[in-house]
Amino acid sequence: MTTGLIIGVIGLTACDRPQPQTISSDSPASPNSSQPPATAAQEVAQTASCTLVESGFGPQGRVSIRVEEVATGLEVPWGIAFLSDGDMLVTERPGRVRLVQNGNLRSQPVATIQVTDSGEGGLLGIAAHPEIASNRLFYVYYTADVNESPMNRVERWRLAQDGLSATRDRVILDNIPVALYHNGGRIRFGPDGMLYIGTGDARKPDISQDPSSLAGKILRVTPDGDVPADNPVASSPVYISGIRNTQGFDWFNKSTLWVTDHGPSGELGRSGHDKVSIARAGDNLGWPTIYRCESGQGFVTPSLVWRQATPPGGAAVYTGDAIPEWKGSLMVATLRSEHLHRIVFDPRSPQQVQSHEVYLQGTQGRLREAIMGPDGELYITTSNCDGRGSCPPARDKILRVTR
Repeated sequence: MTTGLIIGVIGLTACDRPQPQTISSDSPASPNSSQPPATAAQEVAQTASCTLVESGFGPQGRVSIRVEEVATGLEVPWGIAFLSDGDMLVTERPGRVRLVQNGNLRSQPVATIQVTDSGEGGLLGIAAHPEIASNRLFYVYYTADVNESPMNRVERWRLAQDGLSATRDRVILDNIPVALYHNGGRIRFGPDGMLYIGTGDARKPDISQDPSSLAGKILRVTPDGDVPADNPVASSPVYISGIRNTQGFDWFNKSTLWVTDHGPSGELGRSGHDKVSIARAGDNLGWPTIYRCESGQGFVTPSLVWRQATPPGGAAVYTGDAIPEWKGSLMVATLRSEHLHRIVFDPRSPQQVQSHEVYLQGTQGRLREAIMGPDGELYITTSNCDGRGSCPPARDKILRVTR
């Protein structure tokens, strides 16, 4: 474990990567991206309001940044939750909740949770209750094996006063569909004090459109797990539907989110096309009908689509002052493409992308979490020990991105 070590200063200038391209309604379909026939109720057309990144992942970023190591020696740090004093809880996918206290990673876990961590399952997202300073409550999303019946679950835990241990408090939401892949897992408290839960389609694309299923959705519940009275459908936690496998979302304002989603990796003859969309209560992001720069009746058109597989991990709106040029941008950690992506939206029309650029390309490996800290800095985690990257001797890291 290393604290506050500057591991690189990256001066970034423009490069010759292709600029973002916007596709018009008469642009031909990609030759390697087949589109099955749509029903009359789901007429699909390509649209000019979506930025399609045709090749590469975007132009190189122009802002000079610095990356600091906060902690090392972690195993797939999937999510971060900040405590009131600036310390942080970190989930490791094999089932451990770790504490970074006063800049040091504690050797013993705060909690060890029995998980099923094959494929993309395990201990995933974590979120601190907005009043954690007084109630000591935090929430985790994990893949459980209950009586030999695996499921994804959200639980509430209570942190001890010294922060060194925690006890299980209650189940918040159960029976979220599970599969080897596409389990979602990101959880966040919104500006309204409600808990938002991103789920995957559990490798069954059609259930993303099933209003009775918790899969392929963003769910919204109270801190006690009840359904808020102002959810789109009474008695249902479903808030946004039509999602394949989201691992990142954040708020443009109190009622509007930007949502990242993984594109197809072979289903229905499709591949690539990870995307970012804007969404509000009751919106449908269209999976499996909408998967690229398309529009369809009742569906949200994506704002940005990467033709090549990215895919996106955590996402955070940059709200700090350390890098003022980034303020208001959506910062997206990416996995296979191994970079941090900055997306600038038109503040008057937050669906429309003004520009986008790439940072840290190939310097830190796979990136999983992206979250703003209470100090106004952006924190990211690496995911090089998840079986899909090259796990270094120092294992995975928590990094601070600053100026």
